[in-house]
Parts: sequence; C-alpha cells; structure tokens
Amino acid sequence: MASTDAPLLAALEPRLRTLLPADLYAMAWLDPSSETLTQVFKHLQTLQRILYDYVPSKVSENLHKPGEIHWAWHEGTLLFTDLKGFTPLMEAHAPYGRAGAMRVLGVLNDYFTQMIEVVSKSGGNLLEFTGDAILVEFEADPRLNDTAQAVRAGLRMQRAMRAFAQIETEHGALALQMRIGVHTGRFLTADIGTPRRMTHVLLGRNVLLTKRAEGDGEPGRVCLTGAAYARIKGEFRCAPRGADHYLVLDDLTGDQLGEYDITLPRRRSQRALLLDSSVPGLLSEIEDAVRVVEPVASYLPMPILNMLVENPGRRQIAPQFTNLSVIFVSLAGLSESADRALPEEEPGLVGGFSRMFALINAAVEAGGGVLKDVTYHPHGSGVLIYFGVPNAHTDDPVRAARAALAIRDAIVRQTPPTIGGEPARLTCQIGLSYGPAFAGEIGEPRGRRDFNIHSDVVNTAARLMARAEANQVLMTEDMHTQIAAAFECAYLGAFPLKGKAAPVPLYCAARPQGKRRVAPTPARRRGRPFA
Repeated sequence: MASTDAPLLAALEPRLRTLLPADLYAMAWLDPSSETLTQVFKHLQTLQRILYDYVPSKVSENLHKPGEIHWAWHEGTLLFTDLKGFTPLMEAHAPYGRAGAMRVLGVLNDYFTQMIEVVSKSGGNLLEFTGDAILVEFEADPRLNDTAQAVRAGLRMQRAMRAFAQIETEHGALALQMRIGVHTGRFLTADIGTPRRMTHVLLGRNVLLTKRAEGDGEPGRVCLTGAAYARIKGEFRCAPRGADHYLVLDDLTGDQLGEYDITLPRRRSQRALLLDSSVPGLLSEIEDAVRVVEPVASYLPMPILNMLVENPGRRQIAPQFTNLSVIFVSLAGLSESADRALPEEEPGLVGGFSRMFALINAAVEAGGGVLKDVTYHPHGSGVLIYFGVPNAHTDDPVRAARAALAIRDAIVRQTPPTIGGEPARLTCQIGLSYGPAFAGEIGEPRGRRDFNIHSDVVNTAARLMARAEANQVLMTEDMHTQIAAAFECAYLGAFPLKGKAAPVPLYCAARPQGKRRVAPTPARRRGRPFA
C-alpha cells in the first residue's frame, strides 16, 4: 500500500477492532489491498443492516455520537405485554436438545412476527424486547387519538394469540396467553451510557403505571389505567377492574376493528454505494460506513455485538438450551421521581442514571456477562443481566454473584442528584437465580429482532428482586449451591413466591469468603436479613 494511505488506515484501525471479524481484521492490517478493503466495506454494509434490525427506530433515526447524553419529554401512550405459558413449552422441548430448541424458536418467531406486524400496522414503535415481553410507544396524535390506536393494537394482538391457543408437543397440547397494559401520559426518554455501551430508556411515573396495568390485567385481555380509559370510553366498552383499571370488552366485528391504523413502510437503513474502488477511495468509503455503524453498535452488549460481527452472513444465530445465572437489579430513586425534577435538575437526573448504568455495565463486562437492557417493573426501573451465553465460563455463577455485589456497592456509593429540591434516595434491590433457559435470536427473521433469553429463571430473579430489602442481594437455593464455597451467605428461610407451588428457600449474599466481617447492626441483631 502506498505510504500516503497509511495514516488514514492507522486512524481507522482502532474503530474497526470491534466491527470486523478476526480474520478480516487481520487481512485488512496485513494486506490492505483494494480486494481486501472491498470485503471490509461489504462487511460493514451487511453489519449495518443487521444492527438496524436490533435497535428501535427511535434510536436508528436519531443517532448521536456514542457517549453523548440526550433526553426529551414526550407525550403519548405506552403498551406493555407479558407472555404466559412459555415455561411449560420450554420444559416440553428441552429434552430434545438442538431439535427441541429449534421448535421453540419457531413458536417464538411466529409469535413475535405476528405481534410486530400488528404493532407496525397499528402505528406503534416497538421500543424493546425483554424476555418474551415487549414495550410499544404510540406517539401523541390528536387526530388519530394515540390511546385508541394502542387499544386497537392490543385487541388485534389478543386476537392473533388465538393461533397459539393449542400448541402440540410430545407432552400434549400447550397454550400461550398474553396480558396487555395501556396507559397514556408524559414520560422522559433518554439516551445514556458511554461510547462503549449506550442504551435508550424511558423515565417517569407514567412508565410504571403502564407496567402496573399489565400486571393487574388478565390473560387474553387489554387492561387500561383510568387515564387511558378517559380518552377512549366513548369508543370502546370497558369493565372496571379494581380501583383504577379497566378491561376492554372486545365486542367489535372484524370490520369495526379493522387490520391497521397506519401502514408503515419497513424500516431500511440507507445502503452506501461504492463509487471509487481505489485504495484511497475505499478507505474514504470505509470511514463513512464506520461513522454510521459505530453509533448503532454502541447500543448492543459487547458479547452480542461480537457474535453478530463474527457471523454476518448467518441471518440467524442458532438457539440453545443452557444453564444461566441471571441477575435482576431494581434501581429506586430516579425513574419514578423524574416527574418531580425541576428543569434545571434534569441534567443531574439523567446524568446520574447514565452514571449508574455505566458502572453496572462495567461490573458485568468485567465478569464476561451481558447487560441486556434497562427494563421496567411496577415500582421502578430494572436491569436484566445474565451470565452463561453467548460466552460460557465454568464459574459463571461466581462471576454473577461477584458482579451483583459490585453493582450493589457502586450504587450505595453514588452521590444522589437533587430532585424537587432535595437529594434523591438511591437504593437497589437485587435478585439472583440459576437454572435452565432458552437463548436465541427471536423476532422477525428478516426484520426487527433481538438475541434474548427466556425462562422461569428470569421470572424468579425478578420476584426475588421485588422481595429484597433496600441494597440487599437475594438468591435461590440453586444459585447458593453454585457459589457457597466462594461467598458468605445467610439462609433466610422458605418464602412464598408468585408462580411457585411451594415456599422457596432464600439466601442473602453478604461478601466474598475471607473479606473482613463488619460489626452487626441493630437490624441484624433483631434477626432481619442483612444487606
């Protein structure tokens, strides 16, 4: 290569390290010929298309420089779903190994493809997959009534679920059902993180109210909050459920409901054209491609990004059944307080959330785990983390426990931002579980999709998180068995958990074995679990 090209290649090299498969990276460095650089350019084109399918359109259409924090208030309607019945489906197919995993993947992809199609035709923006749940936003639109859009989408989704009412397996017929919650209001959206890892989050009380509506609903129904009901009560009949929720009565004919509100064109990334195949021209085109790919790549966990980079020609990553260590972290004190923040306090609020996300991700990456994303539960924001896939280690449970304690300590040490004129109270609750799970790339095979995990072990971690006290790490007996030799833990007794037939033995993690023991606090002398 001519010496005049060396400076540009040297400048690009650090940015290409995480975007090229190992063999192509080596070729580009050792033999930067026009043939090799053409392969680099084509790879980046393919990777761009793949990554655009992995992030919501809200991200891909408003890309910022990685590491830059942006936020804005939005009005609209949110829709949460939760799938019921997946655990029996997984258990029925797990004994059949890869063949069973492929059958489970087929069911999940049929489900997500139908739900994504309904969301798209109904004018919604699919923001995230978390396990088998999805979050959809309908932007405020007085002309169409975004809440009515969301309700029609929910009814169409529930009707589509009839296709999953009887799934034949070797253990008999199984069924999948779905709960849907809808709420309307104002919420804060933010892009936070570091150049290495960004994420798109929603903050504010209205996000949590949507999740509560889903949790208070019934399988097969669409559940509304009082605010959502007030906007559609003249258009749909509803029945009260509890103090402030309503179940929509689906008494509409097919013509009345219709198949769509807005038909949205399939989102496609712009494909760059190779206009100059000389070495200098190729290097310039590669630089432009990297400028587009880099921001999108920062929204994926590094292990998932590496997997996609190394397998760009495969349109689907093979699914598998495997044992996973799962962490669910609840972050209290920021998201639910966003509505009280004064305008001048918003930078501190969003910056504080970004700092916590960055520190949590650092603890996870240090152990080789995956921080899936920021998700939501009825009382705040949560973070789903797992160890064991796509990179497995013999000591993944120990790595997970170490990360959980590091996360707890990092959050406890944070200086809280000011919200409503007073320092916020930052706390966390952490649940740890271990067990079998399904892992695979789910969604539309040629469209919006994600690499995700599905299992009751995720639900268990979430329920332990909800039960934990402030800054406490709770774990299941299976997890304790895996890490007992490396960590000091206290047995708390057996407690009832939602979805479990019998009380579940719980343990509380304190610190790695051999670390200095602190003096007992009054709370410990009274027999309460220690943090």
